[in-house]
Amino acid sequence: MQWILTAREIEGIIPHRYPFLLVDGISELIPGSRAMGHKRVSAGEFFLQDEPGGKQILPRALVLEAMAQVGAVAVLSHSLYRGKSTLLAGINGAAFMKDVAAGDEIRLEAEVTKIKGNIGKRKCRALVRDVLVAKADILFALI
Repeated sequence: MQWILTAREIEGIIPHRYPFLLVDGISELIPGSRAMGHKRVSAGEFFLQDEPGGKQILPRALVLEAMAQVGAVAVLSHSLYRGKSTLLAGINGAAFMKDVAAGDEIRLEAEVTKIKGNIGKRKCRALVRDVLVAKADILFALI
């Protein structure tokens, strides 16, 4: 996969670092509008939850966090917001259709739908092999 932004470059935009930077790279970016990122879920990651049958599952809260991080890159890559941070202000309509397991690659999509003053909203989706696994509207505050 060809990255527009690598994990190291993402670290220059958002404050997250290993092990809680949950985006390996950004493959599409329209600053201030939308971004598409990717996360390969490795069996060695300490935060995976063991399920019956030996299946290792990514906690749903971390799927939401990964979507929020891609959304933050979409917003903060715009020159108007460079050097700022986003804080999670709320989550609306979160739905989880399937589990994300070790070995999966998540495609994370975020579209900025509104920014008014220092409050905004992003419509986010997570897909594995083009199948929707989670979605949410994520509200944020710019600081």
